[in-house]
Amino acid sequence: MQKNLKVAIYLDGAKREDMLRRYRDGSVQGFTTNPSLMAKAGIKDYTAFAKSLLGEIKNLPISFEVFSDDVDSMEREALIIAAWASHVNVKIPITNTQGQSTLTLIRKLLDKGLKLNVTALFTQEQIDGLRTVLKPQDDVIVSIFAGRIADTGVDPIPLMKKAVVDYKGLTHSKILWASTRETLNIYQADQCGCQIITATDDQIAKLSLQGKDLKEYSLETVKGFYSDAQKAGFIL
Repeated sequence: MQKNLKVAIYLDGAKREDMLRRYRDGSVQGFTTNPSLMAKAGIKDYTAFAKSLLGEIKNLPISFEVFSDDVDSMEREALIIAAWASHVNVKIPITNTQGQSTLTLIRKLLDKGLKLNVTALFTQEQIDGLRTVLKPQDDVIVSIFAGRIADTGVDPIPLMKKAVVDYKGLTHSKILWASTRETLNIYQADQCGCQIITATDDQIAKLSLQGKDLKEYSLETVKGFYSDAQKAGFIL
């Protein structure tokens, strides 16, 4: 499915059937989820859902997020999540809901040997701040929300390219293009040198269109419009 792409694609979601299908067909290199996605999917038992996935997905990175707001509770949850499996990255937001930095907690958890996914980074200041507390041996995914940045009218590509360069000396840190909006972003992340991008199941499916003849695609589109109009019985 991935033709000439170096960026690793992680499925972002909370639909167990999609995650297991992508795991079994080998089309992704990892997985991420978060409390919002899990709540939207109707999941009631966080731990049971996570452990059911880990019972099937045993050899690819998978990120689960803490959901408390104070650092002491975040730390407690992080230690619980990390104990579920050795291939789990614990997601820690770059701030709490009050805008207070979690960098001290991040360093503390890394010193305990946890693998982290530091999430919800939007600004150069946040990216620089995280960079200052990391060491080359730290296993960290740096999740920069390029899609949400783009939603504000700001081109995220310069920020992503700079992050890749700035973190180059941190050999176990990986820049992740988060909040992907369209399949094109996968190619953009690859061109920026990002090590990882998260994508939804439907965005990943569209990778099969790579190299498709656009004239043929145009004709298929017109045929689809015509067929749908006929099925609907539209008349004027």
